[in-house]
Amino acid sequence: MDALGDGNHTSTTGFILLGLTNDPILRIILFMIILCIYLVTISGNLSAIILIRISSQLHHPMYFFLSHLALADIGYSSSVTPNMLVNFLVGRNTISYFGCATQLGSVVFFGTAEFFLLAAMAYDRFVAICSPLLYSTKMSTEVCVQLLVVAYIGGFLNACSFTICFYSLVFCGPNRVNHFFCDFAPLVELSCSDISIPAVVPSVTAGSVTVATVFVIVISYIYILITILKMRSTEGRHKAFSTCTSHLTVVTLFYGTITYIYVVPKSSYSTDQNKVVSVFYMVVIPTLNPLIYSLRNNEIKGALKRELARKIFS
Repeated sequence: MDALGDGNHTSTTGFILLGLTNDPILRIILFMIILCIYLVTISGNLSAIILIRISSQLHHPMYFFLSHLALADIGYSSSVTPNMLVNFLVGRNTISYFGCATQLGSVVFFGTAEFFLLAAMAYDRFVAICSPLLYSTKMSTEVCVQLLVVAYIGGFLNACSFTICFYSLVFCGPNRVNHFFCDFAPLVELSCSDISIPAVVPSVTAGSVTVATVFVIVISYIYILITILKMRSTEGRHKAFSTCTSHLTVVTLFYGTITYIYVVPKSSYSTDQNKVVSVFYMVVIPTLNPLIYSLRNNEIKGALKRELARKIFS
């Protein structure tokens, strides 16, 4: 174990990530699968960003937020996946103290930004369906930029709380992290210092973000549902609801897995189950998001066809 002398204690300067499995054959199989998923994540989300930028038909608030959601997905997955892929191929999955702090901070930053972006997209659908005549005013460029700034500042502040608390921990014993990335909970378990404050502060900040964004999403969809039920036209109800299905699917996947890991009592599932679910929400979901929006959104499919036709026949 890399260490520095500090009085009667030994301070850890690096950690060993135990990863998903020790089986060498399974490691190679998982490497190939996750590499393919990661490549799809990068290409799919980059394609969504480029398409939204170059297609004038998609220059609307919903797609503005969607492009930044795709950017957050790239950052979120890239915070963990490349290091995970390297660890599948090496014998000892080590990460430095600073590298662990950087990974933790980037995961929290992009994950928190995604929470806020999903809430902003719910608010956008609320305004579009419940106040269509005021949509251009309530969702002006200035308002969209302000909501985006809130998302990134919220991500930065939450990441700071986790990183500062990480640096306040003292590690003087085992340095084997029972996970495939530097998650905060297993790191706290390795600390030999007082964890009363460092363990509580991140829970409070992350919990506040979760409660606030869930509140915005739930209230928005309650009003959306009431408005849709009041519509006399079946076609109008179907059209209004269809604009929300992609967002609802993404919200359900993202919040569902996060809730399973951080809300469900740990006694009800094993560490291995935790790792599998973590792979799903950190590696798989960023891949699914652009697919969900592209397959269920006629405007995106139409814009893609127009841009491809323009490239082919130009």
